[in-house]
Amino acid sequence: MSDILGYKNKRVVVTGCFSGMGEATARMLLDLGAEVHGLDYKDCALPLASFAKVDLREPDSIDAGVAKIGGRVDALFNCAGLPNVFPVLDVMKVNFLGLRKLTEAIVPLMPQGSAIASIASTAGGGWHARMATHKELAATPDFETGLKWCEANQHLIDDSYTFSKETLIIWTMMSGASLIKRGVRINCTLPGPTQTPMMPDFEKAAPKAVIDAAAKPIDRFATPAEQAGPMVFLNSELATYVNGVPFPVDGGFTGGVTTGQIDLSGLLASMTPA
Repeated sequence: MSDILGYKNKRVVVTGCFSGMGEATARMLLDLGAEVHGLDYKDCALPLASFAKVDLREPDSIDAGVAKIGGRVDALFNCAGLPNVFPVLDVMKVNFLGLRKLTEAIVPLMPQGSAIASIASTAGGGWHARMATHKELAATPDFETGLKWCEANQHLIDDSYTFSKETLIIWTMMSGASLIKRGVRINCTLPGPTQTPMMPDFEKAAPKAVIDAAAKPIDRFATPAEQAGPMVFLNSELATYVNGVPFPVDGGFTGGVTTGQIDLSGLLASMTPA
């Protein structure tokens, strides 16, 4: 089989490789001949080139994990994330602040032609409505300043999962315009509901009707492998002109809502307190 995706012998980094979409992504990259380096809060059983235990809530842990990888990095896959069952600031740290710090630490290791893909969410699809607010957080210069912004604006981030994913989407689009000047692409995916070990947590945090609505029109959850494939594509040699894109991987949900074929107005009205 030809190496059409261009991963053979490439050095890649996958966060969140212990389970779910991250584990599926790492497994797929191993099958494609990549040298896979993993980062996660929990140990990973895959035959990786290296693994470092990293807590994205802790800047020192991020720095130590990146230092352990060392050398060239041809592709970064940001797959780690937390649902809303965790404390608000922890979710913001893992889903945006820590992700951003790790990415910015790895970018200097990336040669021209490298690429970054992050997992956002269809939950962040309403980013347009709070563009100025998200740009303000995305423009903070570092982890610590971003955390202070979050602490000062907790009234805005009560739904920290949605807010963090919206900020990640906007930061990705902003970064696409700057990173491409050094030959590095960056994109993100917006998965619909996916059958991962975190799904029970999402089901605790959101009404069943909301999760079921997000699985329209395909009427089933994605598998982790179905989310890994688009991530692998975005960082591949087949996608060298794809940059700064929030890429829905949702079975048609975004298209259905945009064209009015999926009507969320009744669902949203039922969730609004009288």
